[in-house]
Amino acid sequence: MSAGPAAAGPSDAVRSDAGPAQDSTATAGAVGDAAELVVVGCSGSGPGPDSAASAYLVRATVDGVTTTVLLDLGAGAFGPLQRQVDPRRIDAIVLSHLHADHCVDLAAWDVAAAYSATAPWRPVVTYAPAGAADRIARISEVDDPREAKLGRSLDFRPLRQGRTERIGCFTLTVARVAHPVETYALRLEGPTGTLVYSGDTGPCAALDDLARGADLLLAEASFPDADGLPADLHLSGRQAGECAAAAGVGTLVLTHVPAWEDPQERAVEAGRVFTGRIILARPGVVVEVGGR
Repeated sequence: MSAGPAAAGPSDAVRSDAGPAQDSTATAGAVGDAAELVVVGCSGSGPGPDSAASAYLVRATVDGVTTTVLLDLGAGAFGPLQRQVDPRRIDAIVLSHLHADHCVDLAAWDVAAAYSATAPWRPVVTYAPAGAADRIARISEVDDPREAKLGRSLDFRPLRQGRTERIGCFTLTVARVAHPVETYALRLEGPTGTLVYSGDTGPCAALDDLARGADLLLAEASFPDADGLPADLHLSGRQAGECAAAAGVGTLVLTHVPAWEDPQERAVEAGRVFTGRIILARPGVVVEVGGR
């Protein structure tokens, strides 16, 4: 049984683009046939000294064509995102919910898309809960959302429970989960494997069901393992491990740990109930999704 994050090695298909490659079969920034998760930001509830808030790239290449999907773009994440990819190459953005630590940097995206040296950018398809355009307009301090002209950079489309969307070589399915605002867990099925992202949620059957049989579960682990945790808000490390075990996933990537908490403790908690591979998210980490 794992008592903490698995040590990276050649068989783990894990590496970091923030430093020396940990997987001898991969090079920093390389894109192979297997789908990959790239951690851009992973700090819970807001940016911390070592990481931006939530933002994750998922990408895969089929027949020489790469599809790149961005999951969330929280506070401080637009900067490090540009170290990982030219934003103009992103095929779609999917927002799990509209709390600031998951969406606020879309305002920075819009500014770059309209005014940078490479502007104008094409509007990128952006799947999001209802009210996303108004939310980003308010962040940009525009009273009337129509004045924000967000359509120049972001093509907002509503997320809908039970509906699937095709994004290049990926199929997107969502499930409403347990959080105070409209929030969705996201399932991306690709050519070599399936990734599920919890978004922000308390324990719920919807997440267990969506994650069932996935190769990788990217799960928040905001809370310590303690009695009396608030319902329908966040997961603890143990609860993330319980979800991974119930769903039968192969790899659990723990994320969204606030900067004032110890991620290693979350991994230990998860390892008490989940015997698969456990990885702690950190900026620049790249994890292969299936394909092995």
